[in-house]
Amino acid sequence: MSENSARSVTVERTGTGHFVATNTRGGTISFGTGSDSEFTPVELLLAALGGCTAVDVDLATSRHAEPTAFSVEVSGNKINDELGNRLTDLAVTFTVTFPDGEGADRARTILPRAVKTSHDRLCTVSRTVETGTPVTATVEDA
Repeated sequence: MSENSARSVTVERTGTGHFVATNTRGGTISFGTGSDSEFTPVELLLAALGGCTAVDVDLATSRHAEPTAFSVEVSGNKINDELGNRLTDLAVTFTVTFPDGEGADRARTILPRAVKTSHDRLCTVSRTVETGTPVTATVEDA
């Protein structure tokens, strides 16, 4: 492990069913139970899956041409079975277009490979989900 491998966020309750996550750089994102427009934790997981791959793909393609459209849809089915609550059938779908031109032709050509490389090797979020990394939950004395 490198000395820069640790990652963390802190989640603070701001009210009943409402929370704010803060990263080590001071960035924040609010979320909740879905009783209003705030993202739910499940939606944040879906956003993390799409966002992680989107960053990889954008870096690989936009150096050749600026896309005219770039969106990622992430979906899954929330189920409750003998394994508990979980998501199944996760899917990440890219819709990316580039203008005409040589650089754009190159970006279009590498787009499928960039998506595959992100999925297979680069995206920490999808790699963590797919490898089934264990999660430890503990309670500290206050």
